[in-house]
Amino acid sequence: MRVHTLEREQIVPVPPDEAFEFFADAHNLEAITPPWLRFRVLSPGPIAMRAGTEIRYRLRLHGVPIGWLTRIETWEPGRRFADVQVRGPYRLWHHTHSFAPRQGGTAIGDRVRYALPVRGVDRFVRRDLERIFDFRRDAIAARFA
Repeated sequence: MRVHTLEREQIVPVPPDEAFEFFADAHNLEAITPPWLRFRVLSPGPIAMRAGTEIRYRLRLHGVPIGWLTRIETWEPGRRFADVQVRGPYRLWHHTHSFAPRQGGTAIGDRVRYALPVRGVDRFVRRDLERIFDFRRDAIAARFA
């Protein structure tokens, strides 16, 4: 299994606890996901976030409906959390979200380790993920402006 990594970091002008609080609400993921994915959280809210919490989503990728189930693997309020795919389109999906104080705000970090179920689509998937995370960066910047 070939594992790929996507890493991003951006600074927002709020303290880590405030940035973390936004991400601690799973339903806020809809606001920072591109509309062309038609992403929806299916788990009813409020969702009590902690290690072991499972969250159901649905989206459309290139017109194909996809169900996704993630589990919160690590939960350290104000610092970081990680979610892993239980069921979904990837062979492996492990996404660590980190929040670190920086002068004038917080560094929000994303580190995604992923593996694909089929070979030969690596660069297409990478291109899609780059576009998704570009949108996410811009939406987060607007949210915390």
